[in-house]
Amino acid sequence: MDDFWQSKNVLVTGATGLVGSWLTRALVDGGAHVVVLTRDLDPQSELIRSDVIKKTSVVQGCLEDGVSCERAICEYEIDTVFHLGAQTLVGTALRNPVLTFESNIRGTYLLLDACRKQKNFVQRIVIASSDKAYGFSDVLPYTEEMPLQGVHPYDVSKSCTDLLSLAYYHTYNLPLAVARCGNIFGGGDLNWSRLIPGTIKNLLAGRVPEIRSDGGFTRDYLYVADAVKAYLVLAKEVHREDVQGEGFNFGPNRPYSVTEIVHKLQSLMNKENLVPQILNRAVAEIRDQTLDSSKARKTLKWEPEYSLEDGLEETISWYTGYLHQLSNKSSKVAYETVLL
Repeated sequence: MDDFWQSKNVLVTGATGLVGSWLTRALVDGGAHVVVLTRDLDPQSELIRSDVIKKTSVVQGCLEDGVSCERAICEYEIDTVFHLGAQTLVGTALRNPVLTFESNIRGTYLLLDACRKQKNFVQRIVIASSDKAYGFSDVLPYTEEMPLQGVHPYDVSKSCTDLLSLAYYHTYNLPLAVARCGNIFGGGDLNWSRLIPGTIKNLLAGRVPEIRSDGGFTRDYLYVADAVKAYLVLAKEVHREDVQGEGFNFGPNRPYSVTEIVHKLQSLMNKENLVPQILNRAVAEIRDQTLDSSKARKTLKWEPEYSLEDGLEETISWYTGYLHQLSNKSSKVAYETVLL
């Protein structure tokens, strides 16, 4: 971090999530005054567990109410907005599409409109989209010129996020850019249904890892520190004509299958003896996805610093410490209960 963020007033939506927690820490360390919009104060969120939240201003509310974001921007004179808040789970979107649409679509246009109303303050906006916004394609890797054509609820919500953002840029000249990342992983993601945290948790417990699909689905896997770097550089450069109003792909330019990821985790954790269980029950998911990130490399000079193995090693270390601490806490509670 350089001194660019010193004394900036920054709003982060989705700050209790995986990327939001890491991004907030980086901004605080960079000297920014960070305002976080939170719906639920989950004590297990890394933002709270690490006490970084104590160095921020907290606005409690949800994106969908339309009032909380505008109040935060107006009262704290926000100059930078990172919009990461969303319902991010494909399974949840399948079970409750309306919840996902309300959060991801309505939440986005209300945030953008709050920025429009407070244009005298807001100087830069970064919108978190996803590779899912592109939907199914027979042609890979995705490039930024390809159409946004999500089909299933989560994918559609991200396509809409993109289109709404670009509409507010073209119509109201909002100073924004859109980040489309591959699958982001790292310590702090407590959605155990996801491949990497779920596999690490099972392997640490000596249980066989479960693969929801047939194992052949391919994705880009981007370490969270590299994703944070992408968001920061995009915000810093959004004033440029060749950045503002643009979407940028961020990925390692190398997809891996689910089976490959599980085998890499087994190798790094010395758990090759545990044979993965193939459940083959994934539904409404895009089979193959990979991003062409050459635009970000050329325009923003962004490069991922972590190899897949380095990112996985740091992630394994985080979960090992977290689950060990959790286990010790549970044992202490159980012991004290027995004494009582």
